[in-house]
Amino acid sequence: MVRVLRAAAAQMGPTQKADTREHTLSRMLALLEEAAGRGASLVVFPELAFTTFFPRWLLEGEALDRYFERGMPNPAVAKLFDRARALRVGFYVGYAEQTADGRRYNCAILVDRDGEILGRYRKVHLPGSVEPRPGARYQQLEKRYFEYGDLGFPAFRAGSAWAHAIMGMMICNDRRWPESWRVLGLQGVELVCIGYNSAAYDPNGGTTEDGALRTFHSTLVTQANAYMNATWAISVAKAGEEDGSGLIGGSCIVDPIGRIVAQAQTLADEVIVADIDLDLCRQGKDKMFNFAAHRRPEQYRVITERAGVIEPAVLDAD
Repeated sequence: MVRVLRAAAAQMGPTQKADTREHTLSRMLALLEEAAGRGASLVVFPELAFTTFFPRWLLEGEALDRYFERGMPNPAVAKLFDRARALRVGFYVGYAEQTADGRRYNCAILVDRDGEILGRYRKVHLPGSVEPRPGARYQQLEKRYFEYGDLGFPAFRAGSAWAHAIMGMMICNDRRWPESWRVLGLQGVELVCIGYNSAAYDPNGGTTEDGALRTFHSTLVTQANAYMNATWAISVAKAGEEDGSGLIGGSCIVDPIGRIVAQAQTLADEVIVADIDLDLCRQGKDKMFNFAAHRRPEQYRVITERAGVIEPAVLDAD
């Protein structure tokens, strides 16, 4: 049985604080239409796709509350779900979630071609800090606004419309941590969907990183981890200048051998498409990265027993 699906990465250009939800949603609908017109049955949107990247600002009260979605779908985004269902296209989309009991997460959902939510993921590796950095023009306050994800890294089995793919999700910083990928890899993942809003500078105040280096690192971790877990990966940016703060682009689709098969060329709204041959995962899963044959988990205990570094003792001076 041939196991191929056509997927699209729907990179978004910047969303400004002053942009209305209707304007942003119209852009997403245009990207969805283009992807469907090019034959895609799955579209991957970025992290926090409906809003600007608001954790760069110190916000309180209504100024913060307005960025959170209470229920999904909801009337403000129903047009995306309705149009996707009509086009028979499923999608991944990231957003700021507020639960019924008031908890807040950086969240992503995977919606199938019938408009049903197949899976939900909440970002585990939150970057930045709780307190704002004094004197900084832009902040990174995800730890202030979101709780750590509490769902782990679940894999989901898609239906026949997506060739029964085993799918997983990450959000932005998660892609930099190999543990994220290996947990999915140990569930047999064949396609990982990732949305990101990554600064084109060091958001923690350093001066050694620029947009080119951070774009390189973004593609590096996607290629390396896709290869080491024998999975396809679709990694999608919100890019460009948001109220003066730069975001990298570099959205890409990577095969299980680690090759980039499609990559965005702009910092604007852009669709890239690739045919995802899921059977290409078998080479790695059955041979080089046959986990059952080669992994030695009893030697890896430190990974789960320890969060921070404990260095070896210093040798006595001669």
